[in-house]
Amino acid sequence: MSVSELSVSTQNYLKAIWGLQEWSDEPITATALAAKAGVALSTASDAIRKLGEQGLVEHTRYGSVTLTAAGRTHAVAMVRRHRLIETFLVQVLNYRWDQVHDEAETLEHAVSDLMIDRIDEHLGHPTRDPHGDPIPHADGTVARPDAVQLTAIEPGTSVTAERISDDDPDLLRFFADRGIGVGVGLAVRAGAPFSGSVEVVVDGGAEPVALGQSATDAVWVTPVGRPGGASDGER
Repeated sequence: MSVSELSVSTQNYLKAIWGLQEWSDEPITATALAAKAGVALSTASDAIRKLGEQGLVEHTRYGSVTLTAAGRTHAVAMVRRHRLIETFLVQVLNYRWDQVHDEAETLEHAVSDLMIDRIDEHLGHPTRDPHGDPIPHADGTVARPDAVQLTAIEPGTSVTAERISDDDPDLLRFFADRGIGVGVGLAVRAGAPFSGSVEVVVDGGAEPVALGQSATDAVWVTPVGRPGGASDGER
């Protein structure tokens, strides 16, 4: 069965579940899914029940939600659609990286598997979207960067930005205005005392940029000298 045969709601929930588990090891609860999908808890709970009846998730009462093999296949297909469309919008239609998420959310439900394969071919089979998120291969395997949040990095470390969350368009614009993007080198420094911030100096720049935790949580990095890619075919 192609993911196109699923309802839009089912497609959205599967992609949301994947998004919750891709960069976190925290158990996926109905409450977390409701927050991710922007719906009431009762609505998310009902959706989980229906996904379970379809054999797409496993869920015990008051327990965590996990994708079945079939659920993972469809979730990855939706993620692949979304990220290839985002990449196409940036590389071909000159969208900014803060403009593509909502467009892709709409288009991903309308395109065919053939169109996605043609977009992939036209772009030269990219491995990352504009925000650094891995684009699943056609066979469902995913190579996720072996990265950690900038929040966890000690001052005095040089890092490379691998992934920047696209949850907040305003934050993406803030980063872009200061030269912070995927593949950019950053030197991490201690922030002002008691400020709860760190400073980063962009490669080739002179002025440090102060970042609070909401910003450092959104940036995933690898220390310079450590490989940035890791095969992740099981997630």
